[in-house]
Amino acid sequence: MNTIHVDVVSAEESIFSGEARFVALPGEAGELGIYPRHTPLITRIKPGSVRIELPDGSEEFVFVAGGILEVQPNCVTVLSDTAIRGADLDAEKAERAKAEAEEALKNAKSEIDLARAQSELAIMAAQIAALRKFRQKR
Repeated sequence: MNTIHVDVVSAEESIFSGEARFVALPGEAGELGIYPRHTPLITRIKPGSVRIELPDGSEEFVFVAGGILEVQPNCVTVLSDTAIRGADLDAEKAERAKAEAEEALKNAKSEIDLARAQSELAIMAAQIAALRKFRQKR
């Protein structure tokens, strides 16, 4: 079977390591789809879900809060400060964090506070969207 090795790594741990038939994730310029023997590529990725199609046809989902993607013909590496397995996403925690980011946005007193709150809000919105996507697939 034609597969590609995939590693998804956060700052704390290896989230996924294994063979896949296909990988889809949110690139900076749009959705990326990667098959075995893909052209080498390094790019930034946006917050969202990484969908990994396994050799048996099942899928693995991982939420990433942005990061870097490296693609080689036989290997895909996703590096992210924050990466969470789809099964480990917590809807209540994400909704609370989103509400806190919205509050921080209202109370921002400087450009830095505003940018930080906007970034956190975008990440939490992407995490909630990834959670919905993961639940639809289950």
